[in-house]
Parts: sequence; structure tokens; C-alpha cells
Amino acid sequence: RYGDHNDSMYRCENGKIRPSKALADSLVSMLRGNQEFVMIDDQKLVYETALDLAHRAQARTKQVLVVEGGPGTGKSVVAINLLVELTKRGLLAQYVSKNAAPRSVFAAKLSGSITKKRINNLFRGSGVFLDTEPDLFDVLIVDEAHRLNQKSGLFSNLGENQVMEIIRASKFSIFFLDEDQRIAFNDIGAFGEIASWAQKFEAQVHRASLSSQFRCNGSDGYLAWLDSALQLRETANPTLEGVDYDIRVFDSPIALREKIFQENLKANKARMVAGYCWKWVSKKAPEATDIRIEEFGFEAQWNLSKDGSLWIISPDSVREVGCIHTCQGLEVDYIGVIIGRDFIVRDGKVITDATKRDGQDKTIKGFKKRYAEDPEAAQDHADRIIKNTYRTLMTRGQKGCYLFCTDKETREYFTALLARSETGFSSRPEERYPGLDLEILPEAQVLPYENAVPVFDLKAAAGDFSAYQAAGEFDWVALPEHIRASQGSFIVQVLGESMNKRIPNGAWCLFRPPPGGSRDGKLVLVQHRDIQDLEQGGHFTVKEYRSEKITADDGTWRHSRIVLKPVTNALGYQNIVLEDESAVDLRVVGEFVTVLSYGA
Repeated sequence: RYGDHNDSMYRCENGKIRPSKALADSLVSMLRGNQEFVMIDDQKLVYETALDLAHRAQARTKQVLVVEGGPGTGKSVVAINLLVELTKRGLLAQYVSKNAAPRSVFAAKLSGSITKKRINNLFRGSGVFLDTEPDLFDVLIVDEAHRLNQKSGLFSNLGENQVMEIIRASKFSIFFLDEDQRIAFNDIGAFGEIASWAQKFEAQVHRASLSSQFRCNGSDGYLAWLDSALQLRETANPTLEGVDYDIRVFDSPIALREKIFQENLKANKARMVAGYCWKWVSKKAPEATDIRIEEFGFEAQWNLSKDGSLWIISPDSVREVGCIHTCQGLEVDYIGVIIGRDFIVRDGKVITDATKRDGQDKTIKGFKKRYAEDPEAAQDHADRIIKNTYRTLMTRGQKGCYLFCTDKETREYFTALLARSETGFSSRPEERYPGLDLEILPEAQVLPYENAVPVFDLKAAAGDFSAYQAAGEFDWVALPEHIRASQGSFIVQVLGESMNKRIPNGAWCLFRPPPGGSRDGKLVLVQHRDIQDLEQGGHFTVKEYRSEKITADDGTWRHSRIVLKPVTNALGYQNIVLEDESAVDLRVVGEFVTVLSYGA
């Protein structure tokens, strides 16, 4: 109205976009309270290198940094920390990924004191830089760079090359890369591709690596074994011996799902995923099921309808099955993987078949055309994509991977590989302890009675537990988080129905050493050298303890009568009564604490 004496419009038009101080302060505050983004080891080295290059790029030559690392090496952790720190320093930075899932999950984890819109402006897709003016951004941080495509847009018909567009749009581009996770025909993210475009823009190229392993229980051995099992490459790890990672093969998808449900109760960090071998029917019919394995009566929906990109953290989504597009770049504690018909094993040889993928799966788009032109090259490319897909799915779990194969011979192949490992903690513990659902710890990790208690491979506590190391074979297992290990505690299986009101038949139970004082009314594990409890087939039984004593004139006492009572709703179980001298032969081995697992 009075004229623009301060040239406001001119300054807006020609000014430089900077993040606000409020945004920077809020991000720093939220990151400090978020333990999922804490950096350690070589992550800090890459982080400091990137910060140095960011400032060099402001006054000198365009910079490109390629950071290579396998699953769980902390690529995303470094990326988020860089986004926050660069924003704090007043640089215009954005986090970029092709898949929406990592962007959505990280944005959700950082949301809080600032609006969702402002957070989302920091997280962008890889196809939005088509017409961005050169060097508009100070830094673009590209996570999962192996998933970059040449073209952009819904129909893959826009732009020239996503790698080129990102380098052009920023003074400094950081590409976090794992070429073994390229899982689609149109994935172009590779070091050679990035270096080639960097050279055309006269950018200085730097290369760094992340080697510390934070997924799969820190086990590079598991990754090497997996590459061998999937027949991606020959490795020195054909077995899992010495590997501390919970890998199991299930004979039923129902059992696999129940296991995932159980693990998810702990921290909402267990999910099921599958190869994209079933049509997405529920997209148009919300009540319909997508994944059907009729042999087992198994039905489930894909995850995309309700929770979308936030499937991996949504509390109710554990009942749905995820795919490669909603879990790549993310992790859980336990992952359950269904291998479909696109990956089978015949006579020990892995055979992949891209035609068994659903026709709407864009990762194999163009396979038929390429196959018509060059069958061998197309098959080799598809073979790599399918194997990389299952490698990626099977490395989403930090603590364990549970596997079901729709093909019987393929299940037998993986089961045989685990059996050959000759290690209790990498094969199924239920093979030795039927129905026991606790983690068996390797010897190097055991702190007796601090993080583990012994479990004995004996039925109804058939052994002398006064000296645990001499009680026969046993393993050390971790107790559930809500139960504290105490000195002398142990786990045994209780068989029979005589205590079924408190202890189901076949249950694995925790016992502690018998305390001093009265034992009346307590459930105890007892040993007697004469009687035979026919239910147990040996000298041990679990019963409710009752006793009567005789006190002498000198104040000493002895048992005159001990009654061991069943606690059951079944018929035919009688009290075991020990009188006079026979009571002397009885020994209380342990006091019942709780049922840990309900058995097979």
C-alpha cells in the first residue's frame, strides 16, 4: 500500500533458503531423546568426514561421498544424524530415498514438538529433482541409493537420470549404498554410475565404508552363511557354527505366524514378510485375503491397504504381511519370511523363476521383453534380483529370522543346512527341548545366574541338581525380561497331569533352590531314593509339600510324616505319603517359581 522500500519481493526472489532456528533446535532435541539414532564406531568417522566435505563444498568444488555398507551397518543412523546436524548448522539439507517407507518411519520417529508438515519437508522422494536449479541444496543425503532409478514419475517417463539430477541439484551429495540390495530391474544405484555422473559435473568423489554390524546380532558370519545358502556366492561359512543368531525353519506358516505374534508382544518389533508371489486382491476388496497357502489353511493380507508405509511400526499391523517395498531400509527384532514359488531348490540347486512373481510386481517389469531379446542375460539378471530380494528380507531382523518355504523340498534344503551347523543356538532349540521358547546363549555370552540359567535335557527334573555342572548335559538360556535370574535357579520340564491346575503337562518350569524355613504349601521338586513315581518313570516328582514334625525333649526335631499332594482336576492321582524313616530319604531339590513355556 505504501510501496516496498525494503525490496522485500526482490530479496525473496533472490534470497537463499535456510532452515529456521526453531526447526534446527527441535530436531536436535528430538534426536537427543531418541536412542535409535545413536552412532558408534566407524559411523562417527563417516559422520565427521561428511561434515567436513559439506563445508568444503560451500566454497570450493562440488563434492560427492559414496558410503558403502551391508545390512545393519548403520547407514540410516548416520544419514539421520547428518540431516539434523547440517540443519542445525544452517545448511539446506534433505533426506532422500526412493521408497516411501523409510522416509515415513523416520519422520514419524522424529515427530513431536514441530509440525508434521515441517518434518516431512526434510524427507523427499528421489524423483522430485527433475527441474531443480543447480546447487539449490547445500546437501542431499540419499539413503538406500542402490534403489535409485533412471526415470521418475508414475509411469517412469520423466527426467533423465535420478543420480544425475541429485548431483546437479546439490553442492554436496551423499549416497549410502549396498549394491547387494538391488532388487529390481530398473535399479541403477551403483558406485560406477555415481562416479560417472560426478565426473561429468567435475565433482570430487570420495569413498567410505561402514563395516560394524548392528543387525543379525552383529554377525557377519550369518550374512556370509546366507549368501552361501541362497547361492549368491561361495563363502567360507557353509554352516552357522559359532554364529549367535536365531535362525529357524518352520514346517507351517501358521506356526511361523504364532511365533511372530509371540515375539511381537515384547516390544512391537516382530513382523512377517514375503516374496511378492501373491496378487494384491485386498486393494480393491478390503475384506479379501491376498496370501493363501491352502495346504495349511493359511490366509493373510498384504500390508499396504491400511498402514501403508508405517506398517513396520503400526501396533496392529503384525497380522499383515509386509513386502520388500515396506521393509527395505528398516528393521525389527524378529522377522518371519515366507519364501514363495519364485525361489525353489531342486537336488541342492537354487532355481529362481521370475514368472512366479505377481504380474503387478514392478521389480521384474521388463523381464519378458528382455527375455525375448536375450534369454540368458535376462535370466541371470532376474536370478540376482530374486536372490537379493530374499537376502534383504532375511536380514531385517536384529535378533532372529524365522523361515517358511511354500515348497517342501526348499524347506528340507534349509532345514538340512541348519542341521549341518552343529550348533545349538543357531538351530531350533525345540529339537532338544521340545516346546521350550527361550533363547539359548553361546558360551561366550553367558554370565551364570546374571543373564542366564541352566536348562536340563531331562524330563521331570530327572537329575541331581545340587551341583549344576555335574548334573548331565545342559544349556544356558536367557530368561524373559520380566523375570530376574537368581543364584542356583534352573529349568526342567514337568511331565504328567498330576499338577495340571498349576503346571500343564509338558511345561518347562523355573525352579529356585529351596529356601530355609517351612515349605508347607509350596510346590516343590523332590527326590527320593526308594519310591518310584510311575507317572514320571523315575525318582523325581513335583508336588505340593506338607509335613508333620516330632520335637524331642532336647529341642531337636525330625519329620514324622510328609505328604506330597497332587494339584489336579484329573482322577486317579493320590497323595504320596512318607512316614518315619522313609521321610528321611526325601530331598527337596527346588521350589517352583513359574511356568516359562507350555511345551510341545
